[in-house]
Amino acid sequence: MNEAFDPFNLLILAVAIVIFWRLRGVLGRRTGSERKPFEPYSAPEPAENNTAEANDPGNVVTLPGKGRKAEAPEPGVWDEVAESGTHLAKVLASISQLDRGFQPNSFLEGARTAYEMIVTAFSEGDRDTLDSLLGEDVLEGFDTAITERETRGEMVESRFVGIDSAAIIDASMKSKTANVTVKFVSQLISATKDREGRIIDGDPKKVREVTDIWTFMRDLSSRDPNWKLVATEAAN
Repeated sequence: MNEAFDPFNLLILAVAIVIFWRLRGVLGRRTGSERKPFEPYSAPEPAENNTAEANDPGNVVTLPGKGRKAEAPEPGVWDEVAESGTHLAKVLASISQLDRGFQPNSFLEGARTAYEMIVTAFSEGDRDTLDSLLGEDVLEGFDTAITERETRGEMVESRFVGIDSAAIIDASMKSKTANVTVKFVSQLISATKDREGRIIDGDPKKVREVTDIWTFMRDLSSRDPNWKLVATEAAN
């Protein structure tokens, strides 16, 4: 009898075919369940589409000319924050072409979160939090102020009441580095005490209005989606 049709050989062949199909159905399959850690004022992930680049979780930033053309921003998307045709509107539109997740509402929501975190961290002397949110120069200034405060034995008691408003007032882009300036109007309770616990500045029972102008920066060519605070200005 022909050995090719031997029952034992046919049985082995059948088992091999079953194993092959099972492996084919499993190998290379992605679960899609991995979660990314929360990042303050991170650009949101791009909407799902049919391109392999968009479905790749490593592609945080999509640059024009890499797999697909940059899409023009939706008409009127920046009308809430900048008058159509102005320099500000044009710069914001240019940023959004390089960073598809850059949208007015999501950016300002992240900026408000970052503002509260930074103000609170500075009051508490939380250098670790500040390090993740500030650019090098601003971090150095904040660290120096905290060190001087600690040397004098002073303590800040601060309570963040809320943000009345946050508005984009300026923006610029040089090469692929974007800067967006936001004006914050907030309500704070703050008082500084000396070593003996005497109040030397502020009032622990009074809510005061504070206006700050902060500039956030991001390298749009980087995979890091975070914006960092690179300049501060007190408006009052």
